[in-house]
Amino acid sequence: MSVVNEILVYLIQTLLSLYLIAMLLRFVLQVVRADFYNPISQFIVKITNPLVVPLRRVIPGYAGIDIASLGLAILLQIVGIAAIFLLRFGGIPGLTLLLAGGVLGVVALLVQLYFFALLAMIILSWVAQGNRHPAILLLYQITEPVMAPVRKLLPPMGGLDFSPILVFILINIAQIIIQRMAAAVGVLGFAPWLS
Repeated sequence: MSVVNEILVYLIQTLLSLYLIAMLLRFVLQVVRADFYNPISQFIVKITNPLVVPLRRVIPGYAGIDIASLGLAILLQIVGIAAIFLLRFGGIPGLTLLLAGGVLGVVALLVQLYFFALLAMIILSWVAQGNRHPAILLLYQITEPVMAPVRKLLPPMGGLDFSPILVFILINIAQIIIQRMAAAVGVLGFAPWLS
């Protein structure tokens, strides 16, 4: 692969990653019913609206879940994988491979987002306990629906909350499964979170 192609692959992966993160955050924020008026929520809505609003006319929401955001994230992942295949191999793979890669890429990124959100919440609980910053409130709203059921299984012991350890183990298991599936399909390495 030439230097120009390598730079283009890097730029595609980076820009696509940033926009996909915003798109998945929009989806997650709606699923967990996060504060819509949080400034960070407003920023995410504003940068994703140009693509989501037109698609929402075709794909309506269902039970309060924004299917258009999720569908658009999968579509963007498919376009990114196709572009990287084209730059690396000079052709585009079949539709089945692209669809599987799009779904696996979005699921892998969603798992990665939860990993970093949980890690950020743990660190912030040590250094910024009780802080009411909008980012901290949003992180709490994103992670709490995952953490609450785990805390019921593994309640705090002696003032220490061990439930994040169990969630990290589950996240690592999910990442291993996703990587094996991506390798089996043939899209491993075509997204930064599929490697």
